[in-house]
Amino acid sequence: MTSDDTGSGSGSELLERYGSALVQVFGTPQLVLASGHGAWVTDVDGKRYLDLLSGIAVNALGHGHPALVQAVTKQAESAIHVSNFFTSEPAILLAERILEVAQAPAGSGVFFANSGTEATEAAIKLSRRTGRRRIIALEGSFHGRSTGALALTHKAAYREPFEPLIPEVVFVAPDEPAALRDAVDDTTAALILEPIQGEAGVRELADDYLRLARELTSQHGALLVVDEIQTGIGRTGDWFAHQRSGIVPDAMTLAKGLGGGVPIGALVTFGPAVTGLLTAGQHGTTFGGNPLACAAGLAVLDTIEREGLLAHVREVGALLDDLAIDGVAATRGRGLLRAIELDGIPSAAVMVAARQAGFIVNAVTPTAIRLAPPLVISADELRGFLDALPGILATAREASS
Repeated sequence: MTSDDTGSGSGSELLERYGSALVQVFGTPQLVLASGHGAWVTDVDGKRYLDLLSGIAVNALGHGHPALVQAVTKQAESAIHVSNFFTSEPAILLAERILEVAQAPAGSGVFFANSGTEATEAAIKLSRRTGRRRIIALEGSFHGRSTGALALTHKAAYREPFEPLIPEVVFVAPDEPAALRDAVDDTTAALILEPIQGEAGVRELADDYLRLARELTSQHGALLVVDEIQTGIGRTGDWFAHQRSGIVPDAMTLAKGLGGGVPIGALVTFGPAVTGLLTAGQHGTTFGGNPLACAAGLAVLDTIEREGLLAHVREVGALLDDLAIDGVAATRGRGLLRAIELDGIPSAAVMVAARQAGFIVNAVTPTAIRLAPPLVISADELRGFLDALPGILATAREASS
C-alpha cells in the first residue's frame, strides 16, 4: 500500500491506525487534526476548535498565515537544504535579526539547531568549555528529553527511567534567593533557568530573582543560560521574557515559536568571550540552519514587528488577568502564556470539557490548565472562550464528581 492508496478515514479509524503504526510515547492523541486557519483548527471529522495551545506555543502566527506560507513556499522553490559545508542568505539574515531583537552586544552569535532540546544540548557543551562541570537548574524545570537535556529537567518521572544521566547537576528551589546564593560558587559552570516555568504550571520567576542570578553568576565566573524556548519570540509581550528584568544573559536557548511551526532551534551567545567558547569542529548539526527553517523564522520575526504583535499580546493577554469565574482560583503568567488555577476541579476533566465545547487547552498540572494561543488571536476570539468557560467548568465539575 502506498500513501496514495490509504484514503481518508474518520478520526476514530485514524487513531486506531495510529496505535498500530507509531511508537506509543504520547499515548492516544486527543484528535486527528486536518487543517487550520488563524487561531482555529479543524479535525478530520470536520469539527472546528479554537486553538488555545498553538502546538504548545509553537504556531506563533496561527495557522496558514500568508506571510509564513509565502516565505516557506518561495524558499522551497529555491533551496530547502544545503548542508553545513555551506550557508545561505536566510540563515545569515535570521541570525542577524535574532541578535538585533535580543539586543545582543557586538561579538555575539547564533548556532542554529532543530529543536529546543538540541539548543539545550549546545548550551551544555558551551558550559563544559568553561573547564567546569557543575550545572545548576531549578526545581520544576523542563529543558528537554534527550539524555543531556533530561539531566537538567527536574521531574523525576522523566529522569529516573534513564539514569544515570550526566553528573554534577544540582537543583535548587526557584525564587528562593538564599538557596541560589548557597548553590552558585566558583565551581559552577552554568546556571540555567526559564523566566517562566511552563511545564511547572506557568510559574514566573521574580525580576529580582533573575537579577540576583545574573549577579551571582557574574561574581563567580559562571554562565547564565536563559531558556526562552517557550517564553521567547513575543509570547509574553516582549521579544524575550527576561528582557523585562533588564538582565543580559551569557546564552539563551530558543525554539518553538521561532519557526512558526517549522522545526528550528537556536543557541544565542552574548559577547565575544562566550561566543568564542565553541570553536570549529566542536559542535554541529546536519539540518540546523537550513534555508527553509530560517526563511520561516524571518517571516515570523518580520510579521511580529510589522503587525505590532508585541503590543497586541500585552493587550489581549490582559483579558486573562484576575478572572472572576466560579471554579477559577487564580491566574498566572504574562502575555499569552497563562495558567488558570482551578478550584477543586481536575484539570484533565476541564481539558476534555473544553475540547467538547470546541476549545483546545492543556492540563499542564493536575490543578491547572495552560493557555498559549497564537499571538494573532483576537480579543473577540479569546472573549468567546471566557464566555464559555463557566459552562466548561460546570460540565467538568459534574463529570468528575
